[in-house]
Amino acid sequence: MKKILLLFIALGILNSARATDRTVTGHVNDANSQQPLMGVQVKLDDTKTSVLTNAKGAFSIQVPQGVHKLSFTYLGYSTKTIVLNKQSKITVYLKSQSGNLNEITVMSRNADPAVVCAEPAAIHNQLQGRVYGLAATAKSKVASSQRFVTPIVGNYPVTQEQESYKGVAENGFQNPKDNPLSTFSIDVDAASYSNVRRFINNGQMPPKDAVRIEEMINYFSYNLPAPSNGEPVAIHTELSTAPWNSQHRLLRIGLKARVVQTDKLPASNLVFLVDVSGSMDAPNKLPLLQSSLKMLVDQLRPQDKVAIVVYAGAAGLILPSTPGNQKTTIKDAIDRLHAGGSTAGGEGIKLAYRTAKQNFLKAGNNRVILATDGDFNVGASTDEDMEKLIEQERKSGVFLSVLGYGMGNYKDSKMETLADKGNGNYAYIDNITEARKTLVSEFGGTLFTVAKDVKLQLEFNPAKVASYRLIGYENRMLNKEDFNNDLKDAGDMGAGHNVTALYEIIPAGVHDRFTHSVDPLKYQKQEAKVDYVSNDMLTIKFRYKEPNGLVSKLSQAIVLDKPVSLQSTSVDFRFAAAVAEVGMLLRESEFKQNSKYDDAIKLARAAKGDDHEGYRAEFIKLAESARLLSKSSLASVE
Repeated sequence: MKKILLLFIALGILNSARATDRTVTGHVNDANSQQPLMGVQVKLDDTKTSVLTNAKGAFSIQVPQGVHKLSFTYLGYSTKTIVLNKQSKITVYLKSQSGNLNEITVMSRNADPAVVCAEPAAIHNQLQGRVYGLAATAKSKVASSQRFVTPIVGNYPVTQEQESYKGVAENGFQNPKDNPLSTFSIDVDAASYSNVRRFINNGQMPPKDAVRIEEMINYFSYNLPAPSNGEPVAIHTELSTAPWNSQHRLLRIGLKARVVQTDKLPASNLVFLVDVSGSMDAPNKLPLLQSSLKMLVDQLRPQDKVAIVVYAGAAGLILPSTPGNQKTTIKDAIDRLHAGGSTAGGEGIKLAYRTAKQNFLKAGNNRVILATDGDFNVGASTDEDMEKLIEQERKSGVFLSVLGYGMGNYKDSKMETLADKGNGNYAYIDNITEARKTLVSEFGGTLFTVAKDVKLQLEFNPAKVASYRLIGYENRMLNKEDFNNDLKDAGDMGAGHNVTALYEIIPAGVHDRFTHSVDPLKYQKQEAKVDYVSNDMLTIKFRYKEPNGLVSKLSQAIVLDKPVSLQSTSVDFRFAAAVAEVGMLLRESEFKQNSKYDDAIKLARAAKGDDHEGYRAEFIKLAESARLLSKSSLASVE
């Protein structure tokens, strides 16, 4: 009896203690526009507990007894601290710092007093590589003629110089008499678009090499019929006038992968490989990563299973393979993640693959999902080292998907390489809405491959084509002999995926600055035999393998020289063309010709179509912002 009484007393004390906690909810808005702010960090004073606002600027946080303050932190805005009384609902308005870009706050762990009032270059040199901790604050008065903006994220400054992007040499025009074949691997990645969006939304034009036009185009879904003949991929084409040059034509090639209902998808053996190094200690990195993975967990079924591997100074398994219906167990493990230490990325990848192979499903989807900012600095760290490691590991049949987070020290070049060599896809998660798009709305396409090693090869008819150019895909070009080589790796398509490729074509008889010729050869004569009777403009061949296949299958389609007017094309054709035009402007492409932001925005507005998710409307706003930034003296970092 006494034990029962003590138990009731203990429960009463526990319930009393819990009763002292309260839930505070609210919204965070821009003080000027009154619009909600998504991704604001709401933190309890003197604790490590924090949450992020959702797409509507809303938040909900448990406030223990004795905590009386909430702080609100957001990139480009002044941090605000609210003293809590008894209120349970609050509305907070944050003021933008963009109104005074001449005064820059620089944060460093070991700030040198000499940096104060120094030139921007000196500030950057002082801060190079120092991205952890916060010990001193220095303010630099920069002349308005200087174009140097250092936004503050978490506890460290963001500069483009600390980010790495693989150089892109744009595809030029080719003469079909000399180069009749154009061969490339498909690309379903969309990381470049969300990364470009991040720069523009932060008031900066993106680095040119961050702009991969094919990834911008393929960020959007298009209304293409799925294959109806039992094949995994269907091909569609449209031919019209290039919006930026009325004498040129634009060919759209669209691939649509087979759609598979979620309940019909094979069981998944997933390993979350999470970067918890010190560089991930920022609101838009580890906290956003945790929220993203928990959304993915909500999609899992009982037959699916998940393991979690983390890496910082060393790699470790923090959750063994666990059934997908044990969501609380998996989410609790995700919530326990904390950032700190150096980055042993190579060791983490090895452990993740080893874990995936130990739980391999022969008829299932075996995949490592790497979530990181790509800043590897311990062990295998160079792009070449990581490429060799992934090429070796993919032989096991385990695919690799990469989710990129953060800014400032973001290593796009490494993550693109990893996903490319790991038979997987690559997405950049800049906010919770992007996480939902990638891991919820496009769940099947992100995780379940229906066709691998997909390659295209186009043969152009010189009687109809004076010159041609593939827009984008520079990092996916293949040698012509690679097309028939089943040992040559290429891109993969997930369930329901769309792939769009655009070719700009100069018709035969049109001569402009892109049409070139060479002198006749001295030692040999080549007389091209051209079929002037055929109305074929080109022939498209594409190869693919089944997910577990070793031998490719071949399909082809013929495009006749029958262009339609731009107004008669589909809204998808016109919208993709508008995205390509903006991409060329962002890259300051030598092939942009008569491209203008105003024209591209007008074209996109008229081709918005059924935009129930709002992604096309968002692009139009982004293009409008880019137009303004392109005219501003603060458009880029120097």
